[in-house]
Amino acid sequence: MKVVIYIYNGLTMLDAIGPYEVLRNIEGAEIYFVAEKKGEIKADSNFVHINAKYDIDDIKDADVLLIPGSTITFIREMKNKRVLNWIKMIDKTTKWTTSVCSGSLILASTGVLKGKKATSHWKPIKLLKEFKVIPKRERIVEQGKYITAAGVSAGIDMALYLADKIVGELETKAIQLVIEYDPSPKYKSGNFTNADKEVIKMAEIKLEKDAKKEVRLLDLIKSGRTIMKIKKS
Repeated sequence: MKVVIYIYNGLTMLDAIGPYEVLRNIEGAEIYFVAEKKGEIKADSNFVHINAKYDIDDIKDADVLLIPGSTITFIREMKNKRVLNWIKMIDKTTKWTTSVCSGSLILASTGVLKGKKATSHWKPIKLLKEFKVIPKRERIVEQGKYITAAGVSAGIDMALYLADKIVGELETKAIQLVIEYDPSPKYKSGNFTNADKEVIKMAEIKLEKDAKKEVRLLDLIKSGRTIMKIKKS
């Protein structure tokens, strides 16, 4: 099974690595980290790096395509026609096309999610409407072969959900045990609908702090321009 994970500068690393740790444990899985250009890819933290051994010219098909999200650089990817065309090409070959966090906005910008339900990180989820996608504040949303996950850590849940469809309950449970995924967080604030207003406000401040690393993109958002207008700029 060929699993292609698209990576790009500014991505949220767990969006890619969380699902990778699940999917790599599927018997027979081959994982490909693919970028527009081969080489070092920097995370949104500017601290963790990952090496892309393949570029989009190397990869023509996949059984599973995964698009991770980012704090803000997903906007740049949404404007990159070369990448969007590649995603559409790969999507025609996949059994499953998936996303984590704001990666669903990259998928949406290709048009493949038009008229479908999808989820995303709680902060940019409403932007899905601009691509005629129906936003759902759910952990995982499945629409045919398209599976979208909410923010960051939801990618692990999504990958386990997908693994269950591919290899069944027993192997998926074994994979969950391999990575010892048994979350028991100290607080129940990890869901937007459960979080207090003060928590949401502080989280927004932290997200904006990360976004400031990409000043131009942040200024476009603050100016009130929509994603559609940004795409045309």
